[in-house]
Amino acid sequence: MHTTRLTLICHAVTPLQKQGRFPDDEAVVMDWQGSALSLADRYKKTRRLLCGPEARTRQTAGLFGDDGVIEFALRDADFGQWKGQDIGQLESDTLNTWLTDATCAPHGGESVEQICWRVGEWMKTLESQPGHVLAITHPFVIRAAMWHVMQFPLSMFYRIDVEPLSATELRFNNLWRLRLDTHA
Repeated sequence: MHTTRLTLICHAVTPLQKQGRFPDDEAVVMDWQGSALSLADRYKKTRRLLCGPEARTRQTAGLFGDDGVIEFALRDADFGQWKGQDIGQLESDTLNTWLTDATCAPHGGESVEQICWRVGEWMKTLESQPGHVLAITHPFVIRAAMWHVMQFPLSMFYRIDVEPLSATELRFNNLWRLRLDTHA
């Protein structure tokens, strides 16, 4: 059986991240056009470049190549009415409920459980597609992929920090594995 290699790259930093706000369809902070293809040599072997539909993932994908294809399963969490909102301005009980109950969605968007299910279903489709997939996406999607592979309790979801432009390497060969590697 051939191996499926999934490299998840978190999009570059955005103004809303810097301000402690929930994401919206904002651009990245860096001069992504001036930096286009600057990371294209990082993954030299044949790979499929996928990204979420948001501006920040499409722009970040441009750092790795000009052949990115939008994959809607890689879209960010739907934060409903919280899009663009300052996290510190939310009612603390509502925010705490959302942070501790993976099934609730007080913002009217997706729950953590729904995000994990969506990402897990997409990853199942990759199991029969050997080769390297380079996927530019969001912290919530990367956390959901980690949950799918590691099968830890959903209460651990927020204990994973995903930094801008960080890489998470997953491999499938009869089962998904997390691969820690100092050389991408």
